[in-house]
Amino acid sequence: MRKTRIAIFVVTLVGIAALTATYSRSQTPPGKKQGKGAPPATGWQANPEWMKTKYGDWAGPGVNAGAGPMDTILLKDWAPKSSIVVPETSVPKAKYPAIDAHAHVNANSPAEVAAWVKTMDEVGIEMTVVLTGATGAQFDQLVEMYLKPYPTRFQLFCGVETKDFDKPDYPQRAAAELVRCYKKGARGTGELSDKGWGYGSDTNAPRAKRLHPDDPRLDAFWNKAAELKIPANIHIADHPSCWTPLDVFQERTPDYQHFSQFGRDVPSYQELIDIRDRTLARHPKTTFIACHLGNQGNDLATLSKELDKYPNLLLDISARDYEVGRTPRAAVKFLTKYRNRVMFGTDMGREKSMYRAWWRLFETADENMPGRVWWRYYGLELSPQALEAMYRGVAKRVLNWEKL
Repeated sequence: MRKTRIAIFVVTLVGIAALTATYSRSQTPPGKKQGKGAPPATGWQANPEWMKTKYGDWAGPGVNAGAGPMDTILLKDWAPKSSIVVPETSVPKAKYPAIDAHAHVNANSPAEVAAWVKTMDEVGIEMTVVLTGATGAQFDQLVEMYLKPYPTRFQLFCGVETKDFDKPDYPQRAAAELVRCYKKGARGTGELSDKGWGYGSDTNAPRAKRLHPDDPRLDAFWNKAAELKIPANIHIADHPSCWTPLDVFQERTPDYQHFSQFGRDVPSYQELIDIRDRTLARHPKTTFIACHLGNQGNDLATLSKELDKYPNLLLDISARDYEVGRTPRAAVKFLTKYRNRVMFGTDMGREKSMYRAWWRLFETADENMPGRVWWRYYGLELSPQALEAMYRGVAKRVLNWEKL
């Protein structure tokens, strides 16, 4: 009986594997009707939109598709090794002492902070801005751990108080806490993130009850930042792919699907960008740093118009290596033209290899470099003027350097 059950189990597994392979080719589950935009039963290569999206004007892969072992490989597991032979330049240290304008609490003990400083020395980071997002006692503890032992190697940004923001005294409380943190050592505020849920990120709150950056209740907070001459690092929206379906046309790999906002009770991508723009217009004396290239790095032409329209808008390039790395010619023109508006930032931990990958991207002409999100990168080989401005020039002007 036991042997019979094992045999049945093995046969069942083989059947499931065969079904999976068939489904991976047809993408139409047995017994289900094809939805709008779904491929015919013969496979995705019979779908004109899919063919155009995948191969462009080449009209196909150039060979007839055939079944084989790769039919069972999951997309998230595929890691193709390129056969392209190109130069690989090692850049162990930044060409100019750099200021990382976008990091987080990547060290949680004095020993870890000391190790981070050692890494900074080795890769050429002169100072790191830690966007704590913290207020109250939590911010005070970070001051003790970062600023007290290393006052010239770190700069801390605080958060925004959001407790009881529906109460009448909230605007004054938020502004007062900003002043208190400033006196403790904060030289900016951020990263203040709104991906649709508002500040406080209460996913249960109805839309009308959320606290977005353009809310009048934050006027006193933004005005106080302007008065103190400290910038605000804001994260509005997210990569636009987060608002597209998680299907075969999704731009980013399954590694990033947890960032999806598609179908959730949040404003659209453009509605959030509009919220940001209203905030910029409402507070022209406040300096705003829109991190991650303002989540518009995929459309540098539109982003250029935003910079031209709002003189109080600056950018950091953190975590958008995959935008500039895949559009190198457009990125070089953009970063050269707006070299007085864009700051270097990482947002990806504190590993030496991470920093050095940025240096290779910015300083070399290497091609076909491995990058995140599956895309290959192409080196920008920025001019000394553009490089120095992004690495440190803009940050020295904006980040209260003289108050360190």
